[in-house]
Amino acid sequence: MRVCQRTHQGRVRSSNQDCLLVDGRVYGVADGMGGHQGGETASRVAVQVLKNALRGKLPDRRALEVGMEAANRRVYDMARHDSSLSGMGTTVTLLWEDGKRVLVGHVGDSRAYRLRGGELKQITQDHSIVAELLRNNVITAEMARNHPYRNVITRAVGVDPVVTPDVIDEDKQPDDVWLVCSDGLYNMVSDDVIRDTL
Repeated sequence: MRVCQRTHQGRVRSSNQDCLLVDGRVYGVADGMGGHQGGETASRVAVQVLKNALRGKLPDRRALEVGMEAANRRVYDMARHDSSLSGMGTTVTLLWEDGKRVLVGHVGDSRAYRLRGGELKQITQDHSIVAELLRNNVITAEMARNHPYRNVITRAVGVDPVVTPDVIDEDKQPDDVWLVCSDGLYNMVSDDVIRDTL
C-alpha cells in the first residue's frame, strides 16, 4: 500500500489533538479529548502502545483486540493517577494490512472509508449518540448535522476501565483507496467531496 499522511489543527482549536499512526503495515489516527494536555497525551500514548503491540506481527483479530485493550488500560491508568489528565480519552481507528486483507480496528467517531470502483463506503460505524439515533431511525441525516449532541461519543479509549473495539475484516482489491480520518475532516466536507478528492 502506498501511504500518505497529513494532519492539521484547523481553525477552531489552539492545538492539534490528532496523532497519526504509520508503522510498518499499520495506519491510523487517534483523536484526543479531555482538554489541551489530556487530549494530546491520550492520543499520543494510545498510538505508542499500539505501535509496540502490533509491530512485527501479521494482522490478527486477537492481537488487535489485545493492543486496543492495552492502549485503553494505559490511558485510563494515567488519567487516574494524574489529576491534570482526568477525563482524557481518545478515538482510535486503524488499518492493519497484509497482501489479501485489511483488519480495521475502531473505537469512537474517527472513521475508515474505502473507495472502490468509484463508490465510497464508510467501513466503520461511529460510536456516538447521534450515530445511534440515526441507526435507529430516530432522527434524519439532516437533523444529525445540527444535533446538539453531535460531538458526544459513546465509546473511547481510556475513558472506562475496559473498552470493546470493533474489529472488521475486509478484503483488499487492486486500486482500492483507503482513508482513515478524524471528525475534523468529515464534519467539514461531505462524502461526495471526499469521494471526488480521493
